[in-house]
Amino acid sequence: MLSSLARTACRRAPSASVGAVRYLNLHEYQSAQIMKDAGVTVPFGIAARTVEEAVAAAKEIGDDQVVIKSQILAGGRGLGKFTNGLQGGVHIINTSEVEDYASKMLGGTLVTKQSGPAGKPVNTILLAKKMDLKKEFYFAIMLDRASQGPIIIACSEGGTSIEDLAESSPEKIIKVPVDIRTGPTEADIEKVVDGLGASGDKAAAGEQIRALYNMFVDNDCTMVEVNPLAEDADGNLIAADAKIGFDDNAEFRQKAIFEQRDHTQEDPREVAAGKWDLNYIGLDGSIGCMVNGAGLAMSTMDIISL
Repeated sequence: MLSSLARTACRRAPSASVGAVRYLNLHEYQSAQIMKDAGVTVPFGIAARTVEEAVAAAKEIGDDQVVIKSQILAGGRGLGKFTNGLQGGVHIINTSEVEDYASKMLGGTLVTKQSGPAGKPVNTILLAKKMDLKKEFYFAIMLDRASQGPIIIACSEGGTSIEDLAESSPEKIIKVPVDIRTGPTEADIEKVVDGLGASGDKAAAGEQIRALYNMFVDNDCTMVEVNPLAEDADGNLIAADAKIGFDDNAEFRQKAIFEQRDHTQEDPREVAAGKWDLNYIGLDGSIGCMVNGAGLAMSTMDIISL
């Protein structure tokens, strides 16, 4: 067990509150704006960094109830727990309760299944309009090694941990590989819409799926995850949550996106190494390894462990 400094990414051991250096991840409120700009329907929301801003945001939304969401770069927020005892990083609350919840969330540390045991700091919260959602689905676009291109993953059940669903009901999850040269065909789009179980206008739902795919390609994304992708009473698809990852190699042509990077969610050692175009992978132990390839790094680690 040791620390490793490498110019190419090597195998990572689980680490509390450390995000991957290879890819840029943005917060939900940032991702939602990118989705909106791409023509994807998202709920109205306002980000807040202070309790005062949160109260003002709730007033601007103007409803009796709002959704308050902790902004961290890890999934499973709804089932997470703050180290101060508050259960859950996402709540539907009365507007009168915003001050109380915001004071407990902001500056706190939220621990989820994906954050590591140390959790992640909550410096921003999102106040969003409560939507009348009738169905919740899971939708994602990722890069697939097997097909060597994008793959769309969809499920008729969403809003909860997709990892748990994949274990309990894998048959409900459909996967549609996409030819990067041509994009999704009409048959691909129809398969995704049918897999979601959308009950509204199929053509309109297909347009939302295509808009999400175009956003994935145009912004050099490595991952787009919408959980849940929901359906309202009129059958319209709404991206009720947003998580997007971007390829660091595309920073030179996605400058506006990369300027939004939140370094507080990353290991400060990795941030410092990144300024010198290095990848630092922090592990346990007191031995450091400086290499110029992942294979050499892992071989050296194996030798030391013996």
